[in-house]
Amino acid sequence: MFRATPVNLAKLKKFARRMDAVILRPYYPMSALYRVMNDDRGLQADFMPAIHSVKSFNSLRSRAEKIELGGHRLWLAHLADIIASKRAAARPRDKAVLDVLEKTLREKSKSSSKA
Repeated sequence: MFRATPVNLAKLKKFARRMDAVILRPYYPMSALYRVMNDDRGLQADFMPAIHSVKSFNSLRSRAEKIELGGHRLWLAHLADIIASKRAAARPRDKAVLDVLEKTLREKSKSSSKA
């Protein structure tokens, strides 16, 4: 999820250029999804300015995990937020992955409680 400001859209375009990728809007005008793709690299990254069941960018970010990727900081939504979003969307493709995501969350919870 990102704030769809002119500055952030410029950053998205810069990211796509650096990845030799294209930005697609596959579901426009029904969805605000921005998809960055480079088939040669196997890259597909989706960026959404709004997500089902997420009230604000700040609330999502407060639970997100920060990782390093290619020398850059990247915030990843907490898996519980992704699950809640897919459950709220209730589309067949979202429902299809819920079991796997919920199992993954349970496994992550088990491994972090052992640490």
